[in-house]
Amino acid sequence: MYLSAANHRIPLSDGNSIPIIGLGTYSEPKLLWATKHDPEMVRPTLEKTLSVLQLDYVDLYIIEIPMAFKPGDEIYPKDENGKWLYHKSNLCATWEGLEACKDAGLVKSLGVSNFNRRQLELILNKPGLKHKPVSNQVECHPYFTQPKLLKFCQQRDIVIIAYSPLGTSRNPTWVNISSPPLLKDELLNALGKKYKKTAAQIVLRFNIQRGVVVIPKSFNPERIKENFQIFDFSLTEEEMKDIEALNKNVRFVEMLMWCDHPEYPFHDEY
Repeated sequence: MYLSAANHRIPLSDGNSIPIIGLGTYSEPKLLWATKHDPEMVRPTLEKTLSVLQLDYVDLYIIEIPMAFKPGDEIYPKDENGKWLYHKSNLCATWEGLEACKDAGLVKSLGVSNFNRRQLELILNKPGLKHKPVSNQVECHPYFTQPKLLKFCQQRDIVIIAYSPLGTSRNPTWVNISSPPLLKDELLNALGKKYKKTAAQIVLRFNIQRGVVVIPKSFNPERIKENFQIFDFSLTEEEMKDIEALNKNVRFVEMLMWCDHPEYPFHDEY
C-alpha cells in the first residue's frame, strides 16, 4: 500500500480507516478508563467526553486497560492504607456497553488497549458479538517488537497501534528505567546517517512498514513536523530484519503497581 504525507490512512476491519501516524498531542482522551468499566457507565462516560470535545461522535473509542478499578470518579482509587481498590472485571459486559455506543452513532470504531491474546479472544469469542475490536493499542518499538501479538492481531484484522513508539519518558513511577534509551541505539543512528534522518524517524518508519500505527507524543511543533517526514524513504528488507533483531523483549511501561490485579495483562507471554 502506497503511503505518503498527504495520504497515510490505512483501512480498519469495520470499513473505516485510521492515519498510520497520529500527532500524539495531548487532548481529552477518547479512552474508557478502568473506573468506568461497569456497562451502565460506558455511555454516560463517552457522552461526557463528547461534550468536553464539543463533538457528536468520536472516530475511535477504546478500553484503555483490561483491569477494572472501583467504579466512580476517582481515577486511581485506593483505601486508607494506600492499597489499590480493584473491581471484578467483566470485559464482555464492558464491550457490550461500547457496542451500544457504536449502535447509537456516538462512535465510528471500537478498540482496546493493553489487551493480551487471551483478553482479545474473550471479546472475539463473545456470544452475540456485534462489533469486533478494530485495534489494540500497546507498547511497540524496536526494543519491544511484539512479534507474536502483532501476528495474532494481523491474522484477525486487528490493527496494532503503538504507544511509546520512540521509547518513553524516563519517569521511574511508570517506567522501567533500567532499559537503555532507545534513541541512543547505534544501529538506529547509523541508519539515520545513511538516510539523513533522525533515529526517531528511523524507528517510526520501521513500525509503519510493518503496518503498525504510531502515535508519538510531542508538544514541540518542530518535532511534530519531523515525525511526519517519514514517507520519503524506505528501509530495505535487510535493514528491517536488523532492526527486528534489536528486540530485547523488555517493556518500558510495565504497570507493575497493578501486577496483582487478576486481569493484569503482562503475566502472559503475549
